[in-house]
This record gives sequence, structure tokens and C-alpha cells, in this order.
Amino acid sequence: MSAQVTVHVEQTGPSASAGKARTHAVAMDRPEAKGGEDRGAMGGEMLLLGLGGCFMSNLLAAVAARDAEVKNVRFAIEGTLESAPPRFSAVNLRISADYADEEEMRKLITIAERGCIVRNTIKDAVELTIELET
Repeated sequence: MSAQVTVHVEQTGPSASAGKARTHAVAMDRPEAKGGEDRGAMGGEMLLLGLGGCFMSNLLAAVAARDAEVKNVRFAIEGTLESAPPRFSAVNLRISADYADEEEMRKLITIAERGCIVRNTIKDAVELTIELET
């Protein structure tokens, strides 16, 4: 069974836009160095943030469902840019957290990988690595 997710983007300035999802809004723009007014993150940055937010929500749901001892979860997400055509050729998501059991943490990460819509969408399009910092 398929479901639809719809978001809206509307122009708010010469190079800026507002993205809206349900009742939430986010500003997007180009940096000044690229002709924008730097009113928000660029679309590529939003893609990386979307991956992080999606992965985080799935990871935290897995932590809560198992009452795991995991706190202070943090991600650093780095995209490698190519220029022709402009795109990310690789994305690396590094996970830091305070956790009691490394094996359990790795299982929770696997569960989050399987449930993350953004990860599942881009995993065949870019070299995607997910690392746990120990």
C-alpha cells in the first residue's frame, strides 16, 4: 500500500523560499557568496539535515521501545560534493552518544537504518556510510 507525503515550498525573496510541512516552516536560501541573502540553509544542506532528522527520530524510537541506556545522541553529517552535475557523491553520518552497551547501540543503529525513509531513498544513489564513534 502506498501513501503520499506532501510538502510545499514558496518563494519569500529574490533567492529565498519557505518550506512548509504540516504546521512547520523552514527558511531556505543561498549564502551571500552564491548570490543569496543567507536567510536559511541551502537545499543540499536541507537534504543532509533531513537525513539526520529522519535517522534521529528512528534511532530515538528504537531506544525508547527497548528502554535502552542511550543519551546525548549527536550526528555529524558530511556530504562530498561533485560538480558535473552538482550533486552529493557520498554522505557520511557519524553518530556520537553516551551508551552503556556498544553491541546494543549497533543494533539500534541497524533498526534506525531500516526505518529511515531518507536513508532508504538515497542509499542506492550515493555512497552512504553510517559510523558509530566509540
